[in-house]
Amino acid sequence: MARISALVKRHRLTAFFILAYALSWWAWIPYALGVFPNPVASFGPFLAAVVVLALTEGKAGLLGLFRRMIRWRVAPGWYAVALLLPAVLTAVATVLNVMLGAHAPSPAQLGAWPGILSTFAIVLLVPGVGGAWEEPGWRGYAVPRLQHGRSALVASLILGVLIAGWHLPLIVVGQVYYPDIVLILAAVIVFNWVFNNAKGSVLIIMLMHAANNAVSGSFFAPMFSGADSVREAWLLALVWWVVAVLVIVIAGPTNFSRKHDKQEEPPADATESGQLIEPVPARDQEGHGGSGT
Repeated sequence: MARISALVKRHRLTAFFILAYALSWWAWIPYALGVFPNPVASFGPFLAAVVVLALTEGKAGLLGLFRRMIRWRVAPGWYAVALLLPAVLTAVATVLNVMLGAHAPSPAQLGAWPGILSTFAIVLLVPGVGGAWEEPGWRGYAVPRLQHGRSALVASLILGVLIAGWHLPLIVVGQVYYPDIVLILAAVIVFNWVFNNAKGSVLIIMLMHAANNAVSGSFFAPMFSGADSVREAWLLALVWWVVAVLVIVIAGPTNFSRKHDKQEEPPADATESGQLIEPVPARDQEGHGGSGT
């Protein structure tokens, strides 16, 4: 056990991503046996963060993660962005799809919108349903450490590739498609922009992820089929990339903010030479992340 702990301490980010995959992909076996609904356990990244923090930083590290998960003192504007931006982008993609020839959603389909609220609550509150419980791992643990010594853009590109790879079992079984992967790469940039400007709040990112799953995946996506569905997916990826490019240009690639520093946490006593990060001295992070406005 001591040897494993020492190895994890030397390669913290690498250990986190390996565990995030392993603690998620185990579900592929029970899925194949018909006893689990998905081939990926979406709370795996959260469990990976808990394991790595317990082995490397103990109680202090775990409390730091849990504080991010309940950090609610964020400017109201960022709550609006988190909750409304996914709906706006999906609505824009849907309008474009109809303009390009897709069959318009029926009044009955559009009138079912109150169901979004219950789907949102389930995705947010129930680990393993939807993607909200990925975020304590991706944003709560990985992003602040990936951003240490890197620009927010470079950290986002690294994370985007790793999250896309994490979805491999879903691609194999036909639950995730190539347009979704293109969208994920853009969404990581947009999510990290919100995260860096919202005091590093994981809570607000969980809200954003749940809102996107409820609006896009559960409400608008079932309205289309066949070629219309494929076009909807590509248009949705396109509008997310438009926002991602605007984030990079307007907020800047360094911090994804013109007013605040990016969220970053150096892994104390880590030695990741040749891995995802280089050895760096620890420093106090108080004051980073700004006011969230």
